[in-house]
Amino acid sequence: MTSIRWGLIGAGDIVRRRVGEALRDGRGCELVAVSRANANLLERFAHEIGARRWHADWRDLVRDDGIDAVYVATPVHLHAEQTIAAAAAGKHVLCEKPMAMNAAECGRMIAACRDARVRLGIAYYRHFYPAVIRVAQLIASGAIGEPVFAQMIASEPFDPRPGAPRHWLVERAQSGGGPMADFGCHRLEVLLHLLGPAARVRSVVARVALDREVEDTAAVLLQFERGACAMVAVSNAAADRQDTFDLFGTLGSIRVASLNAGDIVVRTGAGERIEAHPPAANVHVPLVEEFVDAVHSGRDPAVDGAAGRAVALIQDDIYADTPPIR
Repeated sequence: MTSIRWGLIGAGDIVRRRVGEALRDGRGCELVAVSRANANLLERFAHEIGARRWHADWRDLVRDDGIDAVYVATPVHLHAEQTIAAAAAGKHVLCEKPMAMNAAECGRMIAACRDARVRLGIAYYRHFYPAVIRVAQLIASGAIGEPVFAQMIASEPFDPRPGAPRHWLVERAQSGGGPMADFGCHRLEVLLHLLGPAARVRSVVARVALDREVEDTAAVLLQFERGACAMVAVSNAAADRQDTFDLFGTLGSIRVASLNAGDIVVRTGAGERIEAHPPAANVHVPLVEEFVDAVHSGRDPAVDGAAGRAVALIQDDIYADTPPIR
């Protein structure tokens, strides 16, 4: 199988910790070129991450004939422009989450990739967690009966000072929102994957404790077309770090104290058991390798543009449902 030659746009924390390694060392991958906003650090960054060449302007990267696919790892407000340009240059695109600032931008990204006959994937890597795959199997088998109610709680203290590298995450014009946009989107994708399309959305978006443009805390109630309900709560203001997932069915339940750890407790009429399903050491590797397989197979990736847009539609409702924070 011929390797996919990657170009990478962006040099943030997630790139340095996981994405660069996945594009460089993943099965069927070759990291060829990089681009980042700070041109003064570009050559050093390329050497550190293992890329052979670098481009000061991301537009030159997407036009580089020596790459097949582009990973977009920039602030959210740039995702649509960069994805559309990469597609126009004939490059497949794997784009960081959330997919875009709104569902309308997602639609334009999908159309551009479809018209160019290239693949579009969105980096919702929790889709590939062994624990999430196992929960999907348990639902399909009827082990807990019909799903009734799910809840996911995620909190991560985060209050960057102006000028900090990740401060853009609390600037609405660049991020689109606070923790619901940043990591609430991951939880919404998991629920859509497991429970199907959403039919109703109600939310509260609040600035409880932090002085910032975007919310520091939010919660959303969902009802899915098949009837099940769910709640997702996220916060940057709470001190405790949380990553929980609980699913209650008509015949039992599944409880996950930490999705990032992967231990699940299954309760049914037959009793209770604990199963261990830890994620990959680098959680971006399964995402990237599945995307490469999709490109070689001529199919859409498991988390495609339509999946990213489905999350964006809910987020549009979430932020529209609550008056702007003053």
